Amino acid sequence: MEPIKTNDSTTLSSFIWKAANDLWGDFRHTDFARIIIPLLLLRRLECVLEPTKEAVLKEYTKEKDSGIDLDLILPSYSGLPFYNTSKYSLSTLGGTNTRANLEQYISHFSANVRLIFDEFGFVNTIQELDKARLLYRMCSQFAAIDLHPDVVSDRVMSNAYEELIRKFAASINEKAGEFMTPKDVVHLATMLVLAPDEEIFRESGMIRTVYDPACGLLGFISDAIAQIDRFDTHATIVPFGQELDPKTHAMALAAMLISGKESKNIKQGSSLSNDQLSDKKFHYGLANPPFGIKWEKDKSAVEKEHKEMGYAGRFGPGLPRISDGSMLFLMHLVSKMEAPENGGGRVGIVLSGSPLFTGDAGSGESEIRRWLLEQDLVEAIIALPTDMFFNTGIGTYVWILSNHKEAERKDKVQLINLGDTWTAMHKSEGTKRRYLSKEQINDIVREYEAFEETEHSKLFNTTDFAYRKVAIKRPLKAKLTITPERVKALNENKAFQKLDEKQQAAWMAFFHTALGDHGYHWAYEVVKVHHKTDAFGKTSKALANAFVATFIERDEKAEPVRDNKGNIIPDTSLNDTESVPYGKSVEDYFTTEVLPHVPDAFIDDTVRDSKDGEVGIVGYAINFNRYFYKYVPPRPLHEIDADLKASEARIQALLQEVAE
Repeated sequence: MEPIKTNDSTTLSSFIWKAANDLWGDFRHTDFARIIIPLLLLRRLECVLEPTKEAVLKEYTKEKDSGIDLDLILPSYSGLPFYNTSKYSLSTLGGTNTRANLEQYISHFSANVRLIFDEFGFVNTIQELDKARLLYRMCSQFAAIDLHPDVVSDRVMSNAYEELIRKFAASINEKAGEFMTPKDVVHLATMLVLAPDEEIFRESGMIRTVYDPACGLLGFISDAIAQIDRFDTHATIVPFGQELDPKTHAMALAAMLISGKESKNIKQGSSLSNDQLSDKKFHYGLANPPFGIKWEKDKSAVEKEHKEMGYAGRFGPGLPRISDGSMLFLMHLVSKMEAPENGGGRVGIVLSGSPLFTGDAGSGESEIRRWLLEQDLVEAIIALPTDMFFNTGIGTYVWILSNHKEAERKDKVQLINLGDTWTAMHKSEGTKRRYLSKEQINDIVREYEAFEETEHSKLFNTTDFAYRKVAIKRPLKAKLTITPERVKALNENKAFQKLDEKQQAAWMAFFHTALGDHGYHWAYEVVKVHHKTDAFGKTSKALANAFVATFIERDEKAEPVRDNKGNIIPDTSLNDTESVPYGKSVEDYFTTEVLPHVPDAFIDDTVRDSKDGEVGIVGYAINFNRYFYKYVPPRPLHEIDADLKASEARIQALLQEVAE
């Protein structure tokens, strides 16, 4: 029978949904992806190997007992980095011993393919399908479709995988499908990273490496390879990647093998806590790491590296809060940049808005931004339109980083706002309602390369995002006022509650004889005087603090309270900070911006930056909205009034219709 042609996404999708319908009842819809995807992969591998099947079997029969390592010779007969030595195919498994024959078929793949099915746990799936009496039916269905790459492109297959993950995994809020990167976003980030090196790819013998630490289905890597091929080049591209999820990793391995590339460079595990390419540097890094996802599983390893290795490791600048690990991937990618003397490295990473501004001065996030900008690694940040992703409508940003900037970009950062640059989709896919067309992507890349000030492009010095957070204090102006109500309130104070009944009674009696106003230091004096006397027993500074907290009454007309050295005691309830633009004199700013409004304020010069030792802690934040904000004046009042009157008239007319 002629195989069914599935050479477009629609036809393949229809086939997949037909297969899924056969699983209803015996399996939950959340099981469909783990069943259908391995069968798709198996049939695609089978179609790829089919032209050389006889030659491989002939050589296998000849050499199987020779003791020769078959992995060294059979790939040359299959024409690919993998092979199969079983006589079976999906169409010849038979209806009586289907399970045993299928298991034998899979076991006769080369080790690199068997790993793929092991990661899927496909042996268990075979058993489940056999028990449900669906194994032969499913195998027969998949045997009837033609999935050879000449018929079904890698892009169509990738779309099919993503649809399965989105429909069946994301529907139960599985993280695997939550932030899958749309093709248009992948292509934009890839173009921005590769475009400046277009001429380099035309050099003879050029070798370039590309890396994705959260590689998923190899979207970024595949797009980078395709883009470099379009540059009319003979450059050799060596892909590397790592993926946490075993099933996604299995699909990535299959894609590499089918394309004829070595799969050993695609690792499985956490890039943060188990970097399996720790000795490698790369010319290009591309990623869309999961944002808004906790990194607590990697916490021990990451904190250990940060503490023990400092800047010699990946996480020297600081660590973000545990609730979002995306900035860890950002630092990880930067650490993977090839050295400038070896061609340098460029990075494109898709992040949420959080890494731009989350974290106050001195926080892990701010220190990471500070290091990136002070090292002059950030080249550009592009704000994408909202509603660009399948399962989230939040704002997203593409960061472009480089350790070998062009001269005109030194100590500069380009911000590009694409908030109003998008095309509406004919049919939404989840929350994705917008996309970037090829023409729009080309225009964006041209605007990026032009490096000029426009409506959508702004140029900044790296220090324009810096500030000093200066601690501002005000003097304590207060007295102690003892009233019967406040004496009674002592019973709620924890330090007072620790006293025994005899001590509490003694103090209560004493304060009832001392009603009225006293100086701020009076409480400390009476505690000292009554230490170890009569029923008062042992006293402490903590007890004096409890009395002050209970009896204090602020008095703006009073003189500032001073300690025994004559220094003004600050009122902690009035603590404040000022963000002073970087490079501006803190004293001048304080004199012009603070003192006119709060004459008794003073700078706390003990709060200093840990790196430069100057007053105020240095922070970095990138506020996109402020830089691209456009003031829209309100409409004239008479227009608003006219609209309100028209609305009132419509409401009145509707009410009259109801009354009639």
